[in-house]
Amino acid sequence: MPQRLKTFYLKEIVPKLQKQWNYKNIHQVPEVKKIVINRGLGEASQNAKTLDASLKEVTIIAGQRGIITRSSKAIAGFKVREGMA
Repeated sequence: MPQRLKTFYLKEIVPKLQKQWNYKNIHQVPEVKKIVINRGLGEASQNAKTLDASLKEVTIIAGQRGIITRSSKAIAGFKVREGMA
């Protein structure tokens, strides 16, 4: 979790949750372990520019560069070939 989100969670969200749910201990408050951003791009298999633009958007949102996962199997119903994005 990026540092700014962690500090915001600890200073703003945790006290509100403690007050709302009457938690006596700070360790009773739920903790954020992982944030996952997933984006499916059906049209990107034919258009590489769309894939690059989407990768830039996800990079801006997350603050980290995304990973492009390619298909491992061909699925005829989804018009996906092996190795496509």
